Amino acid sequence: CSLSVCFFCIVNGIVVNSVAAAAAAIADVSSSARKSRKAHFQAPSHIRRRLMSAGLSKDLRKKHEVRSIPVVKGDEVVVVRGQHKGREGKVTAVYRKKWVIHVERIVRDKVNGASVPVPLHPSNVAITSLKLTKDREAILKRKADGRKASTA
Repeated sequence: CSLSVCFFCIVNGIVVNSVAAAAAAIADVSSSARKSRKAHFQAPSHIRRRLMSAGLSKDLRKKHEVRSIPVVKGDEVVVVRGQHKGREGKVTAVYRKKWVIHVERIVRDKVNGASVPVPLHPSNVAITSLKLTKDREAILKRKADGRKASTA
């Protein structure tokens, strides 16, 4: 049956009386820690992009009315947690396979003298300057509109 028309629907053998309940029944999401971890670590790249989001700095949060956004190469970030707390730089790489980002000037020297970028998780940085593209502006607008609609 059409969820928007009827008052009672049968979904997977369960009688539900609202669109939200029907959506929840269809989603069939597990709360098992084992399955959640498996889903997280086996997530495809387009899902990892969204999971690798970072919070915006306070001034950007106020300006765009958005709390967080996926990190992209070219964003400027400040490290807010960990050994490198307080250091700033531009994102040089978003390594989805390893769940990390690399930031310029945050490097570690190897024994042989070579320097390698320090891997940082996006949750440990705050974005201070966005690399804005047309697509990214659309994302910011959509998220801000959704936030306004939910508070209104």
